[in-house]
Amino acid sequence: MARYRGSVCRLCRRENMKLFLKGDRCYSDKCSFDRRSYAPGQHGQRRSKFSDYGIQLREKQKVRRIYGVSEKQFRIIFKKADQKKGITGTNLLQALECRLDNVVYRLGFVNSRTQGRHFVRHGHFLVNGRKVDIPSYIVRKDDVVEIREKSKKVQFVQDAIDAVVRRGVPQWLELDKDNMKARVVNLPVREDVTLPIQEQLIVELYSK
Repeated sequence: MARYRGSVCRLCRRENMKLFLKGDRCYSDKCSFDRRSYAPGQHGQRRSKFSDYGIQLREKQKVRRIYGVSEKQFRIIFKKADQKKGITGTNLLQALECRLDNVVYRLGFVNSRTQGRHFVRHGHFLVNGRKVDIPSYIVRKDDVVEIREKSKKVQFVQDAIDAVVRRGVPQWLELDKDNMKARVVNLPVREDVTLPIQEQLIVELYSK
């Protein structure tokens, strides 16, 4: 699968908003977006006018980059969301939020979704007592997500959990900070996605 290997700070500048791709750095004075909040490149400071298609495309790219999924993965997720009952845009965001790499990030077990994918792939997490090493695994209501016993001693994990107060834990997840485990209380609803996302633009883009 193709993987972006360039500067992730350029992605924030391209989308004209913080995507929180570098964990703690995004909350510090070192954040590149705070220092240069314009598009990258030689002509980045020029004002750009987008067509309707361009606006829809940028919204799709923004969401795809926030959750760290490839174009192929995103299309598959959208197709499944479109086939489900309910509002397609809401189904899409719910599917992205319920990915295991996103869940461990939202719980504060890691500092970014990229680190979440890395830790999941290396088998640091259990779901309902069983090791799951697939970042795209979709959690369900009442699932219990926890860190493996050996991994609880990793200093990086402990530091990440101590910093969870800054981000907060969404209401659809219930965190037991002392035991480093959590339960999926409910599936996320639209109000649980706090980032400025206009999912209807993505639906319009794929409906063409």
